Amino acid sequence: MVLGVNGSRVTEVRVYRYNLTYAHGTYVMSQGREVSTLPSVVVAVTAGDGLTGFAEVCPLGTTYLPGFAGGVMAALEELAPALFGVDVTSLGAVSQAMELALRGHGYAKSVLDVACWDLLGKIVGVPCHVLLGGRRQERFPLYVAVPLGSPQEMADFAGRAEAEGIHRFQLKIGGDPAEDAERVRAVVEATGDEDVIVADANGGWRLQDATLAVRMLEGLPRLRLEQPCPTIEECVVLRDRTSMPFVLDEVITDVASLLRCYQAGVMDAVNLKISRVGGLAAARTIRELAEVLGLRLTIEDTWGGDLTTAAVSQLAASTSPEALYAASFMNDWTLEHVAGHEPSSKDGWGTVAPGPGLGVEVDETALGEPVRRFG
Repeated sequence: MVLGVNGSRVTEVRVYRYNLTYAHGTYVMSQGREVSTLPSVVVAVTAGDGLTGFAEVCPLGTTYLPGFAGGVMAALEELAPALFGVDVTSLGAVSQAMELALRGHGYAKSVLDVACWDLLGKIVGVPCHVLLGGRRQERFPLYVAVPLGSPQEMADFAGRAEAEGIHRFQLKIGGDPAEDAERVRAVVEATGDEDVIVADANGGWRLQDATLAVRMLEGLPRLRLEQPCPTIEECVVLRDRTSMPFVLDEVITDVASLLRCYQAGVMDAVNLKISRVGGLAAARTIRELAEVLGLRLTIEDTWGGDLTTAAVSQLAASTSPEALYAASFMNDWTLEHVAGHEPSSKDGWGTVAPGPGLGVEVDETALGEPVRRFG
């Protein structure tokens, strides 16, 4: 327990669950992974002064990363009691308390970590981007993910998003290399010179198929390749076989993996998901290291609604414009809203909501009754 001002010490943790529905029907990725509705876990962390911080974690199903909504609930049984009496004005003490209570399970720790950032911002009366280093851009570009489908379906999806102001696209591929090449080519032809396209296999190719794919994709304009293979080793070998810019995502889980991939020369950019690395504290460290190393960043999370988007917006706003490729506002991708669809996007750009902490006001009636209460 960390001693501090009674008003800033944790007294209660409430846990909620609600379902998030994908706004475009079915979200399809490589290896037959499909999503239409996902359970999201929200926590409310209250301090002695009565202020409450909120956060959300929504794993993308059970086969995307090592983590799922049921795992969050089980981990919270160990983690939430460990925060009682911890002074949230010391975010390092929050991290230490969770580490002493449960090893690993960073995705579950992330929801408590972010809620404590929100709570600290409310206690001191400033937005989280101030705590994360200061606001470095008033608005930032957003990307949209294009679900895996036929070449025409993907081109049409990208065309609709472009009409709404989006100029950064992440295409879901990772199946048959020749079919994937047709998909990417169709979207390239359907978009304009100002548009940037990331072909994201989500680790769906093993090395042989990845090699075939890059040979067919070489030369297409405005194209980057994201997480072609599931392992760092395969990505390193593949990088020697192509000149395409690489973005790494799923294999970047901490500072050590970032440095390993950087030293191997296997990436030009990193997709930084807040819950995958354990929360805003770890994400800030990785963000700052990536900036120093000259890597560009996509900032987002595995999935989520208003609260996930609020955390993403605060980290993105405190990132230098030169380093930030794009962010995702996943509350534009989902139908349910627990904070009034804030923060909101406009014409392909995002910004932060104006309040302290994460900047949003949570409607607890939209969440229903807590499914678990600690303290």
